[in-house]
This record gives sequence, C-alpha cells and structure tokens, in this order.
Amino acid sequence: MSDQSGAPAGAGTLPPGNPAAADQAAENFVQIVDVVKKFGETVAVKGVNLSVKKGELFALLGSSGCGKSTLLRMLAGLETVTSGKILIDGDDLAQLPPYRRPTNMMFQSYALFPHMTVESNVAFGLKQEKVPKAELRERVHAALELVQMGRFAQRKPHQLSGGQQQRVALARSLVKRPKLLLLDEPMSALDKQIRQRTQIELVNILDQVGVTCIMVTHDQEEAMTMAGRLAVMSEGEIVQIGTPNEVYEYPNSRFSAEFIGSTNLFDGNVVEDEPDHVYIDTPELPVRLYVSHGITGPLGMPVTISVRPERIALTRKPPEGAFNWGKGVVTNIAYMGGYSLYHVKLDSGKMVVANVSSLALLEIETPTWGDEVYVRWSASAGVVLTS
Repeated sequence: MSDQSGAPAGAGTLPPGNPAAADQAAENFVQIVDVVKKFGETVAVKGVNLSVKKGELFALLGSSGCGKSTLLRMLAGLETVTSGKILIDGDDLAQLPPYRRPTNMMFQSYALFPHMTVESNVAFGLKQEKVPKAELRERVHAALELVQMGRFAQRKPHQLSGGQQQRVALARSLVKRPKLLLLDEPMSALDKQIRQRTQIELVNILDQVGVTCIMVTHDQEEAMTMAGRLAVMSEGEIVQIGTPNEVYEYPNSRFSAEFIGSTNLFDGNVVEDEPDHVYIDTPELPVRLYVSHGITGPLGMPVTISVRPERIALTRKPPEGAFNWGKGVVTNIAYMGGYSLYHVKLDSGKMVVANVSSLALLEIETPTWGDEVYVRWSASAGVVLTS
C-alpha cells in the first residue's frame, strides 16, 4: 500500500548503516498509516495515510470539522486511534501515553501559567523531568534567546503582548527538544499585521532548530506562507498533498481549487482531446475552452476548467481567437491597492472575477461599474478538473 504522498506506508527496513536506510527514515520520519478515528458512529478521520519528512514544516489545512485537529491530537496522544498506526522515527506510538511521546504541542490559547514568570513557564516541563539545575538554566536561557524573549524572562504573561506570549509558548515547546512539534492554529490569537510578521519569524526559528513540525490551520494564507508542503483535508480525508505552489497552480479536484485561494470554474464537455490540447464546449461562454495539454478522457466527458483571477485579463475590444473569452458587464469592483478585483457578469449570466493590476487598468482606461468589457485568458491558464 502507498500513502497519498507517494511514500510506501510501513515500508520494510534496510540494513543499518545503509545510506538508503537513512534516506528512507528521513523521508518517512512521521508515518500515519491507515488511521481511522471514530466517535461513536461518527467517523472523524477516514483511513488517512501520510508521510512527513524529517525537519519538514507540514501543514494540515481544512475547514472546521474536517478532521485535521483530531489527527493532530492523535499524534499528541490526546485522542486514541480507532485503527491504523502512527510512527515517529520508526517507533509505534500506540502504546505510549502523551507524557512519554517524543512530541510537544503548542495550543492556540498558548496555555501559559499566569502566576509564573516567563522563565518559570519555559522551565516547567524540564523541572517535571527533574533535569539538573545547571542544564535547566542553560536550556531555558538558550530557548528564550532563540525566540528573542531573554530580556522578558522575569515578566508575567499578562505583561506581554499576544505575539510575545506566542514566543514564550514556542520556547516552552522547544526547550524539551521534541522530535515532533505540533502547532494547533498557532496564529489565531494574533491580529492580521502581527500575524503576518510572526509567521516569517516562526518559520526562521523552526528552521534554525531543525525540528520536524506539523501545523493545523484553517487559514490558507498561513499554510501557504509557512509550510514546505501541505495537505488539504475534507470530511476526514486528505484531498490533495503537495507544495503550496503545486496545490494552488495544479489543484486535483474542484474542492481543492475552490478551497485554496479563489478561482473561476467553467463547466463543459470534452469535444476534442489530443496529447497537446483539449477543446471543451461550455454554455457559459460564446466560444470553446482551450487548454494546452491533453487529458486522455472520452469525448463528451463532463469536466470543469479552473482559471485563477490573476490569469484573467480585461479588454475593451473583442479578443482575437476562437477560444477562452467572454463578453460581460462590470457589476462590482474591489480596490485592493496594487490591484483591483473586477466582477464581470457575462452574457450567459456567469460571474467571472478578474484580478487586474493598477498598471493594466491604466492601459485600458480603468473600466467602471456598468461598463461593457471582455475577459480572456491564455491556453496555459486553465486547469482541467475531472472530480
């Protein structure tokens, strides 16, 4: 059986000292194999397979109730696995209680002890493990310096900003040197401006430490900014796995295309399919859709074409060519600074959104509400979705 990332689930071991064995262990540092979680009759996680690489920052992305937080809690040992296996660095976690797992979890509330200083909060876990005092002081100091909170060591949590509290929670998680760091909606308590800055800081800190990290978030921008790879989840299943660029540019389903970013979807039927192109008839445009690659499907097959708003151009004049354009009227404009989002209602009634740069708008004398315009896009802009 293979997992959805292409790595073998529960692959056989290779002889010790073999470079291939080390590579395989690094590629499959965290393995989730056929994991199912049921709450009574409700199946929250449905046979998930996933491999996470050593040192990777991986994001589980999905809306509320999709199963991502349940999966994270099973990794932490806060929920039991109904069936399947979870392995970290080759060790099966099934029989290990949370306090014996090589994991640490940073909660979205940060869960700092209000009566303790920053230094005491970070040292708490090490004291529980009875780490020698000299080593404890050294590790706490190093962790606070890493997150640039050393000068706040004697402050209480209520004397810190939200971003500073988040750094203390991160230091407390990292000071125990976990093999796997689990982040549960790590930025949800921060306002947008601080959140954007903190995302980059957190990635840099985790990169310095080299810890493997799995993050749960419903925020697409957060996942795209921070993660090296991500998994889109829906109804307890993984829909797609890939780098942010792969998932955004090449969604494998209608759900992924709509969930990651925004997109325009055109429904139609295949009328010509060759290795280097496909033509689709659609009632939503006056011309055919044309995509510059084949799909190896039967003629007449229903498909959906996804075209991102930034791939759509506005013109005042009818486009040349016999495919990928439509005529309509501007119904709404959202000014976003460097670009504007134009909502164009086509003659067919289909609504299309185009992301148009300020420079491009000047070249076509900035259309306004009620203006008649044309939308068009290239043959390489569309992605064919069959599910």
